[in-house]
This record gives sequence, C-alpha cells and structure tokens, in this order.
Amino acid sequence: MNRFRARNQSEATLRSSQDKVWDVLTDPVLLTKLTPYLKRIDVDGKRWTWNLTHIPVMSATVAPVFTEVMTFDEPTRITFEHDPERPDERTGVEGEYLLRPEGEGTHVAIDLEIWCDLPLPKISRVPVETVMHGVVAAMGRRFASNMLRHLGE
Repeated sequence: MNRFRARNQSEATLRSSQDKVWDVLTDPVLLTKLTPYLKRIDVDGKRWTWNLTHIPVMSATVAPVFTEVMTFDEPTRITFEHDPERPDERTGVEGEYLLRPEGEGTHVAIDLEIWCDLPLPKISRVPVETVMHGVVAAMGRRFASNMLRHLGE
C-alpha cells in the first residue's frame, strides 16, 4: 500500500452574501446534490463520513469512504481533518475553506489535500497523482458551477 496525494487550492469572489455561501458549504444534503461523485454524507456531530462513488485511478477503482472531523468557525472558516479514530480508512482530506466579506459579496478560498492509500507501486506516483489531480480539479470545477447556479450567480 502506498499513499498518493492531490491538492486543490483556489479562490474566487462571489456576489452572494457570506451567510448564503456559509449555508451551502455547511449543508451535507445540499453538498451531496452539488458535488460530483459524492453519494452521501453521514453526519454524527462533528464527524462527517463522506461516501463517494467508484472513481477510476489507473489500474484500480476506488469508492472512497472517509470520516472527517469538521470544525465550523461561523461564518469564516471550515476545517477538515481526517478522523484520527479511523486509521482503517484508506482515504482522507485535510484542509480548509476561508470566507470573508468582499464588498457586497464573499471571497472564498479553499486549500484541501486529498490522500488515498492504494495497492499500487511507488513508481506509479506521478501518473496516479496526475490522474487524482485531474479528478479533484474536475470535481472542484463542477461543484463551483453547481454552487454558483444554486446561488443564482
């Protein structure tokens, strides 16, 4: 088993208010509707278990399920930390969303690193992480597009 990683960093200024953006980013049912490959999020207090559909990564197909400890500092910051009580999970996310007022809208910055333990050799790191980065980037673009449509932007 080897660990592979992909990072997503992006920023945008939305026309929507900080409260409206916050409401979208903290609603697990709505996130499921807006995020490609996401089947559901099971919520148990601060622990959110993210259940994704099958995603092809080189010669493997993964259906990630991972538990994140979510910290919500309303209305400015959401942090993701892989649940330390779930060392059995082969996928996790670490990172944060930052929100701040920008004029009448909201500036949103995201910095997330997704990791996945796969039964692939270390020599496959570059192609696997390239594929992972592409999937994560595509998911981010579609999520952003869906969120903007939901917000009426």
